[in-house]
Amino acid sequence: MGNVFVLDHPLIQHKLTYIRSKETGTKEFRELVDEVAGLMAFEITRDLPVEEKTIETPVTTAVTKTLSGKKIGLVPILRAGLGMVDGVLRLIPTAKVGHVGLYRDPETLKPVEYYIKLPSDIQERELIVIDPMLATGGSASDAIASLKKRGATNIKLMCLIAAPEGVELVKKDHPDVDIYLAALDEKLNEKGYIVPGLGDAGDRLYGTK
Repeated sequence: MGNVFVLDHPLIQHKLTYIRSKETGTKEFRELVDEVAGLMAFEITRDLPVEEKTIETPVTTAVTKTLSGKKIGLVPILRAGLGMVDGVLRLIPTAKVGHVGLYRDPETLKPVEYYIKLPSDIQERELIVIDPMLATGGSASDAIASLKKRGATNIKLMCLIAAPEGVELVKKDHPDVDIYLAALDEKLNEKGYIVPGLGDAGDRLYGTK
């Protein structure tokens, strides 16, 4: 059963305050999102398996630990998810990166994939789906479904902030997926924005309106 983890580390919470502030400009916003993604990656990777390795230090022989080769894949949801990828890659530079682009057909409200490009071995990888905002949960749920359709079985979801509605939808649709958040906010407003939220993450990352 998937769990929801709110990562309340003081550094994450401190930086999130400035990410939320409307006074924060594009350059600083982008840098802060990148930094928080890196800090979140520490927690998300806490359960990666390790194995013992014997090495020579300058002093003696030591038995130490290394990652046991579990493959990681990062899958940002376009476009806002791109703003969090580099922060994670700095910690896990060997991770492969896939991309998923989705929109909802205004007539049918069904998800339409306009772009998907994934590592060829996603079935063997632990995938981290990345999107700063988990609002209604529709995009994240659809992206996870796209990965499962292609054989992925080990998936985590990483978001900066979420509304309870989005968390509930992903839990209902994908009870096997753990959700990692920097904050769980109060609600969605009538326009589908997270309250108190941080506005539109994509616009604030890329300076668009």
